[in-house]
Amino acid sequence: MLRTRLRTQGFEESLALVNAIATAAEEADHHPDIDLRWGWVGLRLVSHDVGGLSPRDIALAGEISRIADDLGASAQPEVGASMTIGIDTADADRIRPFWMALTGHEPAKGDPDSLPSPDGQLPEIWFQDSEERSGRGRVHLDVYVPHDEAQARVDACVAAGGELVTDEFAPAWWVLSDADGNLACVCTWQARG
Repeated sequence: MLRTRLRTQGFEESLALVNAIATAAEEADHHPDIDLRWGWVGLRLVSHDVGGLSPRDIALAGEISRIADDLGASAQPEVGASMTIGIDTADADRIRPFWMALTGHEPAKGDPDSLPSPDGQLPEIWFQDSEERSGRGRVHLDVYVPHDEAQARVDACVAAGGELVTDEFAPAWWVLSDADGNLACVCTWQARG
């Protein structure tokens, strides 16, 4: 998924930007999720039919960048972060129904271990296969940031009293913990298999 926020001068400028993006989206027959606010427009691109990014998303992102430049909107990728909730479990089938009932999420097409929010308003929940164990939390947050913001976010977490557990998977993700041992990951789109 691609996310960004475009800064504008006010609501009318945001609306003009949305209208221009809507025209391009109709021409491409590919439609982004749009959040219209005073002074900014949030965008999310994903191809729901393939369950991830496709060349259509990349092409539309390029067109949106051109439109934004033409209308004087500035990209703010540093505020375009998103978050997922990862749950470590030795038996996802055993706990998945609980999380579906609690949130109203349904499994992603072709991936029962991923429960995306039906309307995109809540974080996606996903299940990570792990051994049965006790002694630490089994839920962790994955915070997705633009790849060029990731190291600064990791550094800020360490400066705030956190610990870098591993960077073995960077630049896809870094595992951190707070002072109590609760885990979180700073994630990017890069180096994903």
